[in-house]
Amino acid sequence: MKIKEGFVLRTICGQHVVSGEGTGNVNFAKLITLNDTAAYLFGKLAGAGEFTPEQMADLLAEEYEVDRETALADSEKLAAKWAEIGLLA
Repeated sequence: MKIKEGFVLRTICGQHVVSGEGTGNVNFAKLITLNDTAAYLFGKLAGAGEFTPEQMADLLAEEYEVDRETALADSEKLAAKWAEIGLLA
């Protein structure tokens, strides 16, 4: 999986927001906000090409004090949510 082209992470009034750029990604009815951890992952993965939940878990384990099992479970949930809302290609 990979993050779909045309989505960018911005910080607006202290909130991490993913917005679509270009006519194919603009949907003014939906605003995607991310917590600090999800924003960290999005920032690392956007434009990086293909990735797996395992690679996401590795990033989490490197950055935060979290065990690999918890990081992987959280990464799988986040990847599923990103797929559900259309952020993944």
